Amino acid sequence: MTPLAVRWLKFNVVGAVGIVVQMGAFALLFSAFHLNYMLATALAVETAVLHNFAWHERYTWKHLPRGAARDVALRLVRFHAGNGAISILGNLALMRLFVGSLHIHHYLASGLAIALCSLLNFAASEWFVFRK
Repeated sequence: MTPLAVRWLKFNVVGAVGIVVQMGAFALLFSAFHLNYMLATALAVETAVLHNFAWHERYTWKHLPRGAARDVALRLVRFHAGNGAISILGNLALMRLFVGSLHIHHYLASGLAIALCSLLNFAASEWFVFRK
């Protein structure tokens, strides 16, 4: 198996856990705290973005040198600029479409939005965030 394929698999393992984090945060914010589904989506995505970055650092791209704290902070900024933007903007746009226009159930819509943003997120991570 190529190193890229291994990273893709690891990325998806982290992403699967991130989905649980995002869906759990969404459920808490939307159902328990009764936040608007758009605000709940944005906050849930941000929670998952931070979770995923931490695990990608330690697991998916662990073969790369960590560098100083400044290097990690710069990767976090790039992760937010790439993956965060794709995840937050993509999820918000798709949730607006799925829930607001197509009237798909909130939880199903959230899962669909996550899946659709996944490929772009891997590309952003591989070639923008965790580049050598």
